[in-house]
Amino acid sequence: MEPDILASAGEPRTTTAQWLDPDAIQTEESTQVETSSDSPNPRGARLHAVSAHHPALPRVRTHSGGFANGHARPRLAAPTTWRAPVEGAPAILPFETPADVGAYLRGGKRIVDVLGAFLALVVLAPVILVLAIIIRLTTHGPVFYRSKRIGRGGRELTFYKLRSMVKDAHTKRDHLTHLNEADGPVFKIARDPRITPIGRFMRSTSLDEVPQFWNVLRGDMSLVGPRPPIPEEVAQYEPWQLRRLDVRPGLTCLWQISGRSRIGFQEWMRLDLEYIKHRSLKLDLQILLRTIPAVLSREGAY
Repeated sequence: MEPDILASAGEPRTTTAQWLDPDAIQTEESTQVETSSDSPNPRGARLHAVSAHHPALPRVRTHSGGFANGHARPRLAAPTTWRAPVEGAPAILPFETPADVGAYLRGGKRIVDVLGAFLALVVLAPVILVLAIIIRLTTHGPVFYRSKRIGRGGRELTFYKLRSMVKDAHTKRDHLTHLNEADGPVFKIARDPRITPIGRFMRSTSLDEVPQFWNVLRGDMSLVGPRPPIPEEVAQYEPWQLRRLDVRPGLTCLWQISGRSRIGFQEWMRLDLEYIKHRSLKLDLQILLRTIPAVLSREGAY
């Protein structure tokens, strides 16, 4: 019977599994393993792992086990042996990312993405226009905010949002690091002083995310999938967290319907891996339906 991961989203993990060798990375192109101890720059070693996701590699190939190759993966010295997790850290079951099998994952998901994104842009076009006018009249700077994010296979994509912060807000981030309220490599402040008045409304209602339907139409993103991280965050990922780059990023996923910013970073990563393991049309529809009340409740949105 298929596990009900929606029912357990956001709940404490009871499994006691952990990556046996969390610092080792093996790629399809090489049988050698590079660990953080082999490099004087651990962050650079992680970026080297991300660089394995090169556009020149085949997008999806399967081996006899039915799993997708061509992505960075933790190398397990003994897959049947688990090591007890570090106290306080969520346990992660070691697994290979399942290949895109079935009509939905092979093509149906993309059809749903295109139809859903096109319909959303048509319906929300008046909202975008009104917000664009307000942004232009009340703040200095462009209407749309563009940033570089990391997508499927480590490929870089241009990420679009309605601008919710003051112009050149990224240059002021270093002065606010002491106010960061998120754990892990994520940077979030509930009352970020860089956010404009209209920006605060857009963030609490997720209306600043509407332009990302254009990313979905372009094929950079999907309606459902892990949120695309910024390069600086990926540089600090543990090897097992790179697994979330094995699929196309999305507008919403289990993290969004489980409390968003009130969820810790490790649990956020675990939820993304749970989604990747159990991707299906049924799960995507359930997440999309639960995203609506999650957005309306504004829980964890800032």
